[in-house]
Amino acid sequence: MTTNQSTMKAAVFPGNKVVEIKQFPIPTPGPREVLIQMKASAICRSDMSLYYGQQGVVGSGDHTGPIIPGHEPAGQIVQIGDGVTRFQVGDRVAAYLAVGCGECAHCRNGYRMFCKEWKCIGFDLHGGDADYLVIPEDNCMRIPDEMDYVTAAVSTDAVGTLYHAQKRLGINGRDTVVVFGLGPMGGAGVMVAKGLGARVIAVDLLDQRLEVAKELGADYVINSNDDVLARIHEITGNSGVDAAIDCSGSPIAQNVALDSLRQHGRAAFVGEGRELTINPSVQFIRKQITLIGSWYFPIYEYDEIAQFIIDKKLPVHKLVSHTFPLDEAATAFKMFDERKTEKAVFVWE
Repeated sequence: MTTNQSTMKAAVFPGNKVVEIKQFPIPTPGPREVLIQMKASAICRSDMSLYYGQQGVVGSGDHTGPIIPGHEPAGQIVQIGDGVTRFQVGDRVAAYLAVGCGECAHCRNGYRMFCKEWKCIGFDLHGGDADYLVIPEDNCMRIPDEMDYVTAAVSTDAVGTLYHAQKRLGINGRDTVVVFGLGPMGGAGVMVAKGLGARVIAVDLLDQRLEVAKELGADYVINSNDDVLARIHEITGNSGVDAAIDCSGSPIAQNVALDSLRQHGRAAFVGEGRELTINPSVQFIRKQITLIGSWYFPIYEYDEIAQFIIDKKLPVHKLVSHTFPLDEAATAFKMFDERKTEKAVFVWE
């Protein structure tokens, strides 16, 4: 351990948009677990369910007592438990959010969020909005020396999720890709598509987000209040886009995404939504499109994701509009809830 203290500060949500900073005992890593001293922990829109006092939107939802939020953390290992073999004190790691049984086919294939017994850090298990975090060794993802902690934290969800989605879509330098919804996920989608060599169109209601999208590499930006399909047809010579990615979860945007595709186009829905009415014949069958849902990434892919960020020099910090010390968690979550920030990250140094 690098500290003689016995307690740590952590954020908790009593409910009704209240955030408290409380003292917790610094956890001790058990067998095959590590203790991480936090350096960066990003806020995600899914955290808002707990902030409002509701059951978490991810995870099993069967926890009891206050849970420390934060499912996008990165830090440095300061203590290891018995049986840890792949990591040692001093290693810099990011945390994979899904803790599975380790034995089922999904866990063995790296998709631990599909495990029937999975638990999510920050929802079912204590997360990274604290000075320290204990996680299984198997959930540690090594941070390259060239990567800072803020980039590492953001890479664990936004960048990783959008990289995996576009890898599945086979995005490449021949493609024109449109991204709908330019929050942190959509912004990451723009960066990744550009890094893969595609021509990128970015769509959002907010001009401020459209300006950031240009900085992230978008070749064209379209305000959602305009005739989006007409602009896309103008850009593509009436052929439609090769691929569309919706990060908004809006049924309107999802329908426009499907309508924007050329024949044999590909689409990914990343933004969470509840209901969508489509025209299968016109939007799917007669264009022979491929549509996938994409949620997070398999843990074995993280080394590839991190190297992609480094090799392509992705400007991940441009996704982050604000950083806060943990003591300002109430302000951070309030501003995030009111959409006065884009990606917000707690930092310790």
